[in-house]
Amino acid sequence: MKKIVISQPMFFPWVGLFEQIKLADTYIHYDDVQLPLGRSFITRVQVKTYDGIKWLSVPIKRNGKQLINNVVIDSSQDWRKKHLNILKHNYSKTPFFKEMFDLVNNIYKLDIDNLSVLNILTIEKIANYFDIDTQFQQSSYLQIEAQSSMKLLEIVKNFNGDIYITGHGASNYLDHQLFEKEGIRVEYMNYQKLHYDQLYGNFTPYVSVLDLIANLGKEGIKYINSSTLYWKDFMNSQKDIKQEE
Repeated sequence: MKKIVISQPMFFPWVGLFEQIKLADTYIHYDDVQLPLGRSFITRVQVKTYDGIKWLSVPIKRNGKQLINNVVIDSSQDWRKKHLNILKHNYSKTPFFKEMFDLVNNIYKLDIDNLSVLNILTIEKIANYFDIDTQFQQSSYLQIEAQSSMKLLEIVKNFNGDIYITGHGASNYLDHQLFEKEGIRVEYMNYQKLHYDQLYGNFTPYVSVLDLIANLGKEGIKYINSSTLYWKDFMNSQKDIKQEE
């Protein structure tokens, strides 16, 4: 059974995205959809510091409604140097700081002015670091004109997928019956959010995967481990949570 994951290319994303990638046979960077108008994980990510959570943000040139793969980075700001300084000042005492820092620095040395290209590189370089052998593709190469659930369905079909694995946000818009009519099973992530030793207080799973690398190195792959729930079971579990609240 071929498993497909489709997700917008995020910037040095959290461990949960790599749980999805690890589960997938094919992972599609969903790069030909509109960039969110507000702040999002497409342009920034959290890291832990001695002074609490801070954001690593990539400045962009906004031009109304833009597709993610058309977004240009604003290089008038020296954001790379700022990021590297934040990482150096707050992670230099972690066991695998050099591995994490070199990974970031090697990407930042490249002359990249397209946000999507940058984000895809951060994802694929880290997947390679952890020896995750998932196949990567980009939705923009397919030039599918459909929208929303139909577009996602067409992407899954294009790669001969049997199972579509998605994050929790899709429960607000995904047409599950549309997939079922095509014989494609929809499953939602059952994130494990496994705890590991972090600096600076209580554990949080919602920081960049760079935190995992700095603290555990390649052994961090043991914490990129998750399962899925059939969509009906997931929806029922969400109802139970709301009732408990």
